[in-house]
Amino acid sequence: MKSETLIFIPTYNESENVEELIKDISAEKLNVDLLFVDDNSPDGTGKILDNLSNQHSNMKVIHRNKKLGIGSAHKCGINWAYNNGYKNLITMDSDFTHKPEYLNHFLKESKNYHIIVGSRYILKESLKEWSLLRRILTLTANFLTKILLNIEHDATGAFRLYNLEKIPKKIFESIESEGYSFFFESLYIFNINNFSIKDIPIELPARTYGSTKMKTSDAIKSLLQLGNLFIQRLFTKKRIIK
Repeated sequence: MKSETLIFIPTYNESENVEELIKDISAEKLNVDLLFVDDNSPDGTGKILDNLSNQHSNMKVIHRNKKLGIGSAHKCGINWAYNNGYKNLITMDSDFTHKPEYLNHFLKESKNYHIIVGSRYILKESLKEWSLLRRILTLTANFLTKILLNIEHDATGAFRLYNLEKIPKKIFESIESEGYSFFFESLYIFNINNFSIKDIPIELPARTYGSTKMKTSDAIKSLLQLGNLFIQRLFTKKRIIK
């Protein structure tokens, strides 16, 4: 029987992580389905996921031909969730920086809000395992989204729950970003359209296996999109969806 909740996880070169992640999610004993979107990982992540899906009846894998962007992958997962009638969609990373132990907390809060956000900026020690450079970059990004877009939440993280029963699909369809800027653009749109957002404090450990996928070009594109959204905020109302 299909669950009301879908957990979406994008992958690219995560062969060392996915099997253990599925075990940890299963250990939480939640009634959830799993969707992985793999962008033709050279390390064989897609094949591993296919084998695992044969062992887990609640798991689906979508294969894309190439790396199309993290935002594009999230759009794919969101569209699949709507088309298959899920009430809740949880999005998380595959590298164990998003702990499955928080999932139940997200679900408990889901009835009262449109969006649940796992926030890295509430607990003082939440980023203690990160390098100094990564902490500086992350805190700077959060500061800029707060100042330029008036977002009081963790706007660049992917650990979220969307209450799809309460959020019209057209809200997500209005998001332009295909890369990392998807996260702050989506929260900006939710914010100006008065959707309720709840922050849940999380600790974010350092990645155990593999390496970060963000490139310098991704950061530049995100900064350009941040500037574009700031201009829209000042001079237009085009992102208010009716």
